[in-house]
Formats: sequence, C-alpha cells, structure tokens
Amino acid sequence: MTSPALNQFANENYLNLETYRKTGEPVLTPVWFAEENGVIYIYSLANAGKVKRIRNNPRVRIAPCDMGGKLKGEWVEAQARILDEQEAAYGHRLLDLKYGLMKKAGNLFSKIMSRDRVVIAIQVS
Repeated sequence: MTSPALNQFANENYLNLETYRKTGEPVLTPVWFAEENGVIYIYSLANAGKVKRIRNNPRVRIAPCDMGGKLKGEWVEAQARILDEQEAAYGHRLLDLKYGLMKKAGNLFSKIMSRDRVVIAIQVS
C-alpha cells in the first residue's frame, strides 16, 4: 500500500464501495479487491448497477469492511474508472492471486454463463 490512506486496507479481503445514483443517493456494495502501487482493482458484471453508476459519476468512497458490508475502517474519497481489456486482464490476475480458487471458480462460472465482466480501477483522491 503506497498511500497512507490505503494502509487500513492491508490484510483485508473486502471493501465497501459507495457509488452514487443520479439523485445523489449513495449505494453501498461490499466487494473483493486487490491493490498494487496505490491502485485498487475490483471486478463486476458489466451490467451491474455499480458499473452504471460509475459510468455516470466516477466519484466513489471506499472503506474496509467484512463480507456483509460492516465497516472496519474510515471512508476514503476516490475516483473510479472502468478499464480496457488489457488493463482488465492485469487486474484479474491480481485478484486471481489474492482470492485463489474462489476467484477462479467465479471466472469459470462467468465464462460458462457468458457473463461479461469489467474491472474497475480505484485511486484515492
């Protein structure tokens, strides 16, 4: 973790991602993540609400949490962007390394079900 704001995410498995509806209403989603060089990578189904919200507004907040979304740290302001295929492949590799068989099983399931996925890069503001 290169940024002091990211130190609280070290050794955590989940982060709570806060995205915003067009009305400004926040939506919280616990997600897996991997971090490298101050960039946090998450993935999602391409048609998920969080992806649509990020396309409309790249401003997000993140905080470490448990699997159910219960916060374990402080919120951090950040910017999110949806990655192209080459960058997404790199993000998937980092996530595969961190989450092992669980992530790889999800990869296989998504492939079998023909589900499009995207990788999102998050950088602290």
